[in-house]
Amino acid sequence: MANTPRFPESDVQALDRASILGVRSGTSHKHTGVWVVVVEGRVFVRSWNDKPTGWYRALRAEPRGTIAFGGRRGVDAREIAVRARPVRSTRLRAAVTAAYARKYRTPASQQWVRGFAEPAREATTLELVPAE
Repeated sequence: MANTPRFPESDVQALDRASILGVRSGTSHKHTGVWVVVVEGRVFVRSWNDKPTGWYRALRAEPRGTIAFGGRRGVDAREIAVRARPVRSTRLRAAVTAAYARKYRTPASQQWVRGFAEPAREATTLELVPAE
């Protein structure tokens, strides 16, 4: 995707280091904490559950929103306007699944990593790109 907007490399590196990313659709609710991974220099998130009132459905209905990262517990966090794009590529979804397994390696994380590999959850993969 030659004309896909990309985050600056410094942001990609910060997002790759971040354990949790705050994500929100629109501007009317608080950021929800989600796991984030970087694959091929691109930023991805995946929903654990596809609730009608959850962040994933909100971003599908209104793909423009913001992410917050860095700082401690929301203090001094950077906030960036983003747009969410569904990921349809089987290859890319598999790469995101592998990235979750590499990044979240603690014993306590393993049940979530395995869950993220389930097909229904893989289908909720979104790429986040800077808002144009």
